[in-house]
Amino acid sequence: MQLRIEESIIHQFYQNDGQVGLRLAPSALTEDDQLHDLLVELTDVYTSKPAKGYASFLKDDEEGESGPFPEHLTSWYDGRLDFVEFSQQSAKLLLEQLQNYNLLEAGFLLVTRYQHLSTEYLLVCFLPVKEGVTINPELAVDRSSQLDITKVQLAARIDLTEWKTSPESERYISFIKGRAGRKVSDFFLDFLGCTERLNSKAHTQQLVDSVQEYAKQSELETEQRQALNKAAYEYCDDQWKQGDTVKIKDLSEQFAEQYPVEKSFESFSKDFAEQNSRELVDDFPADKSTLRKLVKFQGQGGGVSVGFDHTALGERVHYDAATDTLTINGTPPNLRDQLRRYFGIDS
Repeated sequence: MQLRIEESIIHQFYQNDGQVGLRLAPSALTEDDQLHDLLVELTDVYTSKPAKGYASFLKDDEEGESGPFPEHLTSWYDGRLDFVEFSQQSAKLLLEQLQNYNLLEAGFLLVTRYQHLSTEYLLVCFLPVKEGVTINPELAVDRSSQLDITKVQLAARIDLTEWKTSPESERYISFIKGRAGRKVSDFFLDFLGCTERLNSKAHTQQLVDSVQEYAKQSELETEQRQALNKAAYEYCDDQWKQGDTVKIKDLSEQFAEQYPVEKSFESFSKDFAEQNSRELVDDFPADKSTLRKLVKFQGQGGGVSVGFDHTALGERVHYDAATDTLTINGTPPNLRDQLRRYFGIDS
C-alpha cells in the first residue's frame, strides 16, 4: 500500500493504582521505515475488519452532545492549532472518556495524518498492548510489552478530503464496530463527537434479500439462481477488498449482461424496498459477514453449528421442510475422523 505519512504522534495511557493515567508526547514522530511499516500493518488490519460503521459529526440542529473534538479538528485543519497540540487535546478528551466510563485501558493513542492515492485521511486509533517474553542480548528471558495490533477495536478513520469538500456527507468517518452487548465503538464515537449514520450490515442484508427475491421472481433455474448469487457475491467482495462501495446500478448492469430479463435489478430493488418499507441506498459499503449469505447457508443453536455452500443444497445436503430435517451425505474428513475415533471405529 502506497502511503505518505504527513504527521504522526503517539501518546501513552497507563494504569496506576486502579486509575488510568496519560503520558503526552512532546513532539511528533520522525518518519522512518518502522513508522511506515506500522501504519501499513495497521491500515491493513483496519481494512480487513469485516464489520465497520459509518458516521459523521453531529450537526447543530441534532440532539446529543458533540463534544470538543470536531472543534479541535477544525482548528487544527484551518491552521489555528498545530498538530502536536491537537493530538494532545484529543488524548486528554479520550482520558476523560476512559474515566467517565470507568475503563482501565492501558495502551497507546496513535494519531496519524496520511495520504493514500488522492485522498487525505486522519487515523485515530487506540493500540492495545499484550504482555510477552523475549530473549535479551545476554540470552536471558525478559518480560516485555508489545503492541497487539490484530486486537485493535477502538479505531476511526476520517476522510479529511470528503469532510472538507462534502460536509453534508454522512459517512466520511468509518470506525470498527464492536460486538455483542454495549458496543465499545459507542464509547469511541462519544469521544469523537460523531454519530453512526449508515448501517452497512442492514443495507447489505437488504441487498442479499433483494438478490434472492429477484432470482426467484425472474423464475431462474436453480443453477442460474446460484450463479446469480455468486456473481453478486464476487462483485460485492471485490468492492469490499478495494475499499469501494457497492453500487446497485453497476450490479444491475452486470446482471443484465448475464441474465437479460424483463425487469432490471435496479428497478426491482426500488420496488422491493418500497414494498417492505425499507430505505433504498444506491451505493453503500458492504458488510463482509453478511455478504456470505449470498453463497452460504449457516446457523447455530442448541449446541449445533451447521454451514454449507448453496451449491451443496440438493446435492450432498437435503432439507425436508415437513419434518425440519437436514440430511448430509458424506461428512467433512476432519469431522469424520473425530466421529470414528469417538465410536472406536478403525479408519
